[in-house]
Amino acid sequence: MKISDEVAQYILELLEESQGDIQIKRNELASSIGCVPSQINYVITSRFTPEHGYLVDSRRGGGGYIRITRIKTEKSTAVMNIINSIGSQVDSLSAEIIVESLLQRDIISPKVRSLMLSVLSNRVYSDIPINLRGSLRASILKNMLLTQI
Repeated sequence: MKISDEVAQYILELLEESQGDIQIKRNELASSIGCVPSQINYVITSRFTPEHGYLVDSRRGGGGYIRITRIKTEKSTAVMNIINSIGSQVDSLSAEIIVESLLQRDIISPKVRSLMLSVLSNRVYSDIPINLRGSLRASILKNMLLTQI
């Protein structure tokens, strides 16, 4: 498991324990996990975004902190926000992150997650010209999401 996956998993566990709202100190978290503080920043800016269902607030300095809050929205609003954030193209890794976020937010079931991931994987698009794969994947993902509203 990559260190960024470990950091994300640790933060998710903290969020679960605290009912969706945590306040952490970056340096303390980094030392407890065994990584550099910049790795914490990377994970938070890439995986704990509004598109993934989180709000992040931070204060720098000696008494600084990072607060992560899970956004509680209606299912339809959350799905529409995700659809609007996708754009005209999406790569397989971004699609996987979106699908995992949907599962974590209880918008989809584990069975639907598996189906979505199989349809969005790179193997499915091997016969499609490379320059069309991202737009086809985005279109399919958006249409699958519309069925979840």
